Amino acid sequence: MKITSAEFVISNSRVDMCPQTGLPEYAFIGRSNVGKSSLINMLTNHSKLAMTSSTPGKTLLVNHFLINKEWYLVDLPGYGYAQRGKVMMEKIKKLIESYVLEREEMTCLFVLIDSRLEPQKIDLAFIEWLGENGVPFAIVFTKADKLNGSKLKANVNAFLEKLKEQWEELPPYFISSSEKKTGRDEILNYIEEINKSLKAQ
Repeated sequence: MKITSAEFVISNSRVDMCPQTGLPEYAFIGRSNVGKSSLINMLTNHSKLAMTSSTPGKTLLVNHFLINKEWYLVDLPGYGYAQRGKVMMEKIKKLIESYVLEREEMTCLFVLIDSRLEPQKIDLAFIEWLGENGVPFAIVFTKADKLNGSKLKANVNAFLEKLKEQWEELPPYFISSSEKKTGRDEILNYIEEINKSLKAQ
């Protein structure tokens, strides 16, 4: 897929205020500091589309970006950033849950996992929750350029092995690096394939 246009449309804190266009939406979520904004900017070829920050946990709203005037890329708040405080954590949890479970246009949720880390309980619990609720999702392992090939493979395999304890069939997964644009074509082609299948219905 070639990205010909990417434009910010709206930020909001309520799912019922999301765009009512019926276009498919591909949402991106992960723990704070997983490299979500960098990945979004890399995918869209737009260095400042999503705001990157040295302070984790900056995304507090649901952000809609219209891509090629055909589909939305949705930037969701990160989960598990404890320094926000309990009230804000609960508010964000409700916002994430209401978008993921209630938003009919949500076509696929990309869950970002930091490839440098061993499997994190919070990521595994979130993925288990998606499975329990029948949410269509794919995994993106980020920051692949920070590891050598064998360590990257070992970390990805360790995470997938953990998933196999709960899942009979693994979800689609991608390995990415925003620095080197690794995984860009694969992720965009996956989105394009889904869009084509939706049009064919």
